[in-house]
Amino acid sequence: MRSTRRRFLNQAATLAGASVIFPSRTFAQKVAANEKITVAGIGLGPRGRNLLKWFLPQPDIRFVAIADVQKERREIIRRMVNRYYGNEDCKTYVEMQDILARDDIDAVIIATSDRWHGTATIWAANAGKDIYCEKPCAMSIEESAHVDEAVRANHRIYQAGMQRRNVDNFALATQLARDGSLGKLKELHAGIWLPQPVKSNLPGEPEPDPSLCDWDRWLGPAPARPYNEQYVRGRWRYYEGLSAGWGLHDWASHTVNLCQWAQGADATTPVEYCFEDEKFYASYANGVRIVMRLAGWKKEGGWLGLGSCPVRYVGENGWVEAGDFSKIAYSDDALAGGRTFEEIGGGDASKHIREFLDCVKSRQPTSLNSKVMRTTEITCHAAAISWKLGRKLKFDPTKEVFIGDEEANALRTYERRAPYTV
Repeated sequence: MRSTRRRFLNQAATLAGASVIFPSRTFAQKVAANEKITVAGIGLGPRGRNLLKWFLPQPDIRFVAIADVQKERREIIRRMVNRYYGNEDCKTYVEMQDILARDDIDAVIIATSDRWHGTATIWAANAGKDIYCEKPCAMSIEESAHVDEAVRANHRIYQAGMQRRNVDNFALATQLARDGSLGKLKELHAGIWLPQPVKSNLPGEPEPDPSLCDWDRWLGPAPARPYNEQYVRGRWRYYEGLSAGWGLHDWASHTVNLCQWAQGADATTPVEYCFEDEKFYASYANGVRIVMRLAGWKKEGGWLGLGSCPVRYVGENGWVEAGDFSKIAYSDDALAGGRTFEEIGGGDASKHIREFLDCVKSRQPTSLNSKVMRTTEITCHAAAISWKLGRKLKFDPTKEVFIGDEEANALRTYERRAPYTV
């Protein structure tokens, strides 16, 4: 066993008691209003670099370190941060445990690929860090619950990277659904990409030097498989154990979350799921249903072409649709009531990040806190399981189990590969 791997095993064991071992100041008190929040990154690839562009200009943070198993990505972030601050202070690590063990770090940005989000969040929460985590936030129904429980048990501030709640056109569209302007809601349409599972692994290649890319740590809790450079270059989506919901969560985490918000259902989930005619249907106990249907940047499937991640809310008095092109459309312009919105693209996370940082200081929950994340991700996972099994499923939102279907319940879990356990 390599010494670095032995060190990882020792650190992983230590993290089980992290709330005792790492008594960071964030356990005891909130960050003062005039004090800078010390932030570090875990797994910042292309999306992480975009997030960093919005984090760095915030006047009350200091980004101090990056952990990534890929040297190339570590160096990109180090140079980016040092260039911004005009110094050479950004530290680099292979292992995230080195960041979690630092008692001067208040918060972490987790932007790894899907397979690591839940495990890294639980480790970070147990180590006393506040967390901004990219979606999808968990690999299974069960892991969604475990993340929420760890965050709340450790009194952490958590923001899921489903930033469209803090993008103005989506927020206005959702307000019209929530305030009764649309009348009684009937359907909530969520733009998605359909699952595209890949049944075989990429052909094996010689593993790189671990100092350049530690393949075992890259896989982390995911099932073992032969190395192929294309995985680490981004071609991991849709592979079993690497991609949440066989790819459904890519957009569904955003759009299902908005639909959930539109009808005030943050504390619950639908009770019935099915997949018919290339659409997912998820029905709530009150009769309102989410319709997840294929959407792109153009006018596919009856969408108006307002951009990626579109949503449409349909009520008895009309409908409203919004998308990532900063636009909004109504069945009747009178629905707007003269209200306007700032045109910000759906991928802009600046307001979402600002909310997170404000909550780190106030210790008030964010709009995308762990409980809201939990119900969103469970809804997406349950829909994906219905699709995989090819049948209608009944779901108990209180117990978070499928009713009378052992095969479906067997898919609720995600077995983490040792030693990357919690």
